[in-house]
Amino acid sequence: MNELITLYQRIVQKVNINLRELNFDVSPFAKHLIAIEQMKNFYAFYGITTDHPLDLHFQHSALAGSYFLGKCKVKNCILYKSDIRGDELKREGNTFTSGGFTLTLANDETIDVRHSILIKTLVHNFSHDPEAPESFFITDTLSMDYANIHGSPTDGSFLGPFATIDLTTMRDCVIGAFSYVQAGEISHLEVDPGTIWINSPGQFNFLYKYPQEELEEYITLSQDKVPLGKLIDFIEEKEDKFERVFDAANLDELASVPETSSLDRYAVVLPAFKIGDNVLISQRAYIENSILGKGANAQENCIIVNSHLEGFNVSAHGSKIVETDLKPGVFTGFNSFLFGKKDSRLAVGENTMIMPHTIIDIDEPLEVPANHVVWGLIRNKEELAKNSIPQETLAGIRGAASQGQMHFEGNGELLVKAFKDRIHHILEVNGAFFENGENDGHAQRNQKLSLNTIQPFQFGEMEGMYPSIRILP
Repeated sequence: MNELITLYQRIVQKVNINLRELNFDVSPFAKHLIAIEQMKNFYAFYGITTDHPLDLHFQHSALAGSYFLGKCKVKNCILYKSDIRGDELKREGNTFTSGGFTLTLANDETIDVRHSILIKTLVHNFSHDPEAPESFFITDTLSMDYANIHGSPTDGSFLGPFATIDLTTMRDCVIGAFSYVQAGEISHLEVDPGTIWINSPGQFNFLYKYPQEELEEYITLSQDKVPLGKLIDFIEEKEDKFERVFDAANLDELASVPETSSLDRYAVVLPAFKIGDNVLISQRAYIENSILGKGANAQENCIIVNSHLEGFNVSAHGSKIVETDLKPGVFTGFNSFLFGKKDSRLAVGENTMIMPHTIIDIDEPLEVPANHVVWGLIRNKEELAKNSIPQETLAGIRGAASQGQMHFEGNGELLVKAFKDRIHHILEVNGAFFENGENDGHAQRNQKLSLNTIQPFQFGEMEGMYPSIRILP
């Protein structure tokens, strides 16, 4: 165990060195982040498919409970129940276009994680950094519970719980709890908790900040820097349901899964549930007493309870949907929390976009109109009116506009188009449009996924660490 503790301390020092200009010390956040003595109790696991290159390289790292797919390198790291998912990495021969430049890749892209601590973190998509198109790097970084690093090379940074960095290169930054940033490239920046910032320079800039005293009900940090609030409580209530799927070597296949849909081996599904054709349910998703119609998906860390998704719904990483009815085409963004109640259900109209990190927590029935954009904290009809706008109205904005705590400037049509294009792309790569053997995606390809485990050292100086190993075809 001594080597694991030494590695932990060294990584914390390296992150602090990178953040010295911000005068930000990650040590208090790291102190209670994991129970070191439990790191030996969890295996790591990795997937093999015929559709993704296999090249996994683990060196001097602890990988407890983490999952790997595709081409990944992990060196001098501590990962705890994180997902490093390289199923959408760029391939040799692909072209990558950015800022008017087009480059043909000479090698397959690799997720390269070094000198970092990632706790219950999702790493996914491909690098959007034009300077390093073949390396999705994460170095000298500490991320807390349920953070998302999505297509975002990251160096020398800290992410608080439920923080998301999306399609952005980040260097020497601090991203506060429950903040979402999609801004192309940022450096030496500290982002307050509950900041939702979507910026495409020269095109549009969307900014919303949660009132801090209201955000604390959902996610805050104790004096010991331990996450507290409704979001954590909601997840922890369901953690025991995952024990069986992770502890059992084999599970019975469910006959109710259509041939064109995929239910991950490490997802939890509880009666009664029903899924249609071309549905994708990813690892660590939780589905209970719900219906997912044709082409819908539940991505990693999604929780869907007593809800009906009619079809072609995107439930992005970490979204939570409870006592809710979604019409076709609804997009639920990263880490959003749609929390209807048994006698106060939430209904969301067709093609509406729920922005990342939105909280809808109601005690009376509420209907969100079709073709709207929705953001922020919504607990009643009045807050819905303040924190939503018809897509057509937003698309007509040129210049600056404010609505409640939301501030926008630029070309609204470009923001709406960017979201619509991205939603279509997500459905496409997930296999939602599969028909007659064409347009296959993750929902079909993941059926050919085999899973394997790696065991840590159980005693001695290396207790909790993993052997240095390279896994090739």
